[in-house]
Amino acid sequence: MSKTFLITGANRGIGAALSQSLTDRGDTVLRTARSGEGFLPLDVTETASHQALANQLDGQVIDTLVCNSGVYLDKGFALEADYDAEAWAQTYAVNVTGVFLTVQHLLANLRLSSSPKIAIISSQMGSSTRAFGTSLIYRTSKAAALNLGFNLASALKDAGIAVGIYHPGWVRTDMGGDEGDIDVGEAVTGLVKEFDALALTSTGCFRTWDGRDHPI
Repeated sequence: MSKTFLITGANRGIGAALSQSLTDRGDTVLRTARSGEGFLPLDVTETASHQALANQLDGQVIDTLVCNSGVYLDKGFALEADYDAEAWAQTYAVNVTGVFLTVQHLLANLRLSSSPKIAIISSQMGSSTRAFGTSLIYRTSKAAALNLGFNLASALKDAGIAVGIYHPGWVRTDMGGDEGDIDVGEAVTGLVKEFDALALTSTGCFRTWDGRDHPI
């Protein structure tokens, strides 16, 4: 039975590949991007943009909300020379606040589903086991997204909404770079399986694209 997915940041990388994979198997995919033909307009950093999307989707069932939008602005930053306040603010606005605002404004749509799910794309770089002292903004923002996912899982369990947090792998994309371990297709195949398997019995999980529980 086909489902309806909404994927944020679906215009490139993992988001675009997820959209294509789910469409190919017969699911309905609502795709957001800041701009572009064929996309629902959404700037995840702007409350007004979220409200406009919620108004546009009033009454639309969403079975699985995939919070995929993300930025990695501090790749290669030097501790003493870089890390300006604006880079911190922009990253958290997308990677953390943007996730919350997306969930908050589309809860009514999720509640129309018989098996609503939220999938948050975080990263193993948000794990305390990966505190390597580099990419401090990205790492801490993904740690915050991970914690947000745990709290949303607790807050929404009684409403019957399952929440999963996922490390998509080190993927060869514009963000991941050419040295990634896996290609986009491999990551997407695994993530779709994980989204399908997500249930209230596993809500609050932090898993890798290939189904392994990741240490926090």
